[in-house]
Amino acid sequence: MGTDNHVVCGHFLTASLSQSQVDFPGDPYSVSVLKVGYCLPQTDGTFTADGTITLITGPRTVLVDTGGPWDRDFLLMALKQRGLDPGDINVVVGTHGHSDHIGNLSLFPTAVIIVGYDISEGDTYRPNKLAEGHAYPIDEYVSVVPSPGHTGQDVSVQVKGTSAGTVLVAGDLFECCSDEDSWRDLSMNTAVQEANRQKALSTADVIIPGHGLPFRVLRS
Repeated sequence: MGTDNHVVCGHFLTASLSQSQVDFPGDPYSVSVLKVGYCLPQTDGTFTADGTITLITGPRTVLVDTGGPWDRDFLLMALKQRGLDPGDINVVVGTHGHSDHIGNLSLFPTAVIIVGYDISEGDTYRPNKLAEGHAYPIDEYVSVVPSPGHTGQDVSVQVKGTSAGTVLVAGDLFECCSDEDSWRDLSMNTAVQEANRQKALSTADVIIPGHGLPFRVLRS
């Protein structure tokens, strides 16, 4: 499942997966990357970017990041191809509040919406302890985990029990597998983000970053 493209990330060795390795079946939950995010600098000093969109299916159907508003038709079609309508999504998680990650929240008015540390159902907001560093369990297999640094309220989604082990849908905690030269420039708090990156690398078998292909964490 891995490749020879090994990258040192902090104290860990990682290996980027290929475009054909974006589905992680499991019981009871499977994880599928619907769209691989990207961030590409342009010659005029701008950059083009879009966030990774990930679907988690099982007892609950969870969408992690919705891409930018320009992804609306793509997202609807990707769900339809899997036999899903927006009303079938139980929980939508925006890993943080940037436009390329939460641009299509309005497609899911009946879902529980989690954006950063806010958890709402309609206009009702649920108390939680994400801001205190505690995970918010969706059930015993899927949890929303606080992972700030890129912004002040980033979250990731941890899925246990897939064929690849524990999968972490990490948002921009990681830009991509080989982001050691770039993530700090985009971070609000590099010390906090570095600590959360190392924690993620120590607990996840596969990480789905915000702007690149999934990668495996290699352990001896």
